[in-house]
Amino acid sequence: MGETITLRSRFDGFELAAYHAKPTDARRGGLVLIQEIFGITDHIRELADSFAEEGYETIAPAFYDRLEPGFAADYGQEAVAKGVRYSQETPWDQVAGDVQAAIDALSGPVFATGFCWGGAATWLAACRCTGLSAASAFYGRRITELKDETPKIPIILHFGKADASIPPERVEEIREAHPDVRVHVYEAGHGFMSDRRADYHPDSAHLARLRTLALFSNNGGGRSSI
Repeated sequence: MGETITLRSRFDGFELAAYHAKPTDARRGGLVLIQEIFGITDHIRELADSFAEEGYETIAPAFYDRLEPGFAADYGQEAVAKGVRYSQETPWDQVAGDVQAAIDALSGPVFATGFCWGGAATWLAACRCTGLSAASAFYGRRITELKDETPKIPIILHFGKADASIPPERVEEIREAHPDVRVHVYEAGHGFMSDRRADYHPDSAHLARLRTLALFSNNGGGRSSI
């Protein structure tokens, strides 16, 4: 359904690839979809396509193109280790510049969502980037690194109660630093939105998606409430 386009980073002018999915019907807005540590996988493309079906023109930047163009890993131990290393070698200032390029490529209203490493990057974008109307961040373990920064737009956070990588005290750190931010905790583990993961939890995934779409709708993408 989608195509590959090129973005020029607002950080250093680097040209990175991105997956671009357009709505087939009425357009409700634009969406920057931020990958997990695994790169632009089939799962990320399918998510982008599904948001396009909801009316959101979606761009998913390939944030690791400077390290390995076209990186798309499976969920094996070696792939996880490489994805973790790439995420650690990708500085936040660079991520913000890459996200800004995607925002600038879309007409408004523009939203953001991301998963795992991308959940933290979504928080980052909400704090530093311009041109966003709202954001929805999923199981962003590294948000605690950025908790001293304040989102400039409405944002909701999603975590799994059984996520061993994000213990309850980390979630509470975020709640205490930002009591005005809506934090949803689900009866699920890490990666519950992905049907490729062992922790996939359909009920939680469905509810989190509904909440995300409602947030977007209530901030310029239409009208809804949950």
